[in-house]
Amino acid sequence: MPKEEKRVLTLNRYEHGVVVNALNEMRNDLICEDRATDIVDEVLLKTIDAPVKKHRSRDETR
Repeated sequence: MPKEEKRVLTLNRYEHGVVVNALNEMRNDLICEDRATDIVDEVLLKTIDAPVKKHRSRDETR
């Protein structure tokens, strides 16, 4: 079985909100078209639940 490929995106708060809103819009469009939303639901939940990783500034590393 091939190893699952992972992707990591670094988004600021605004960009994260844009992605969540875009996925939600896509989900709503699929619902209006009476189409399956399973994959969009999965990605939307992963995006919402993605952990926040705080970066230390240069001054904090000294």
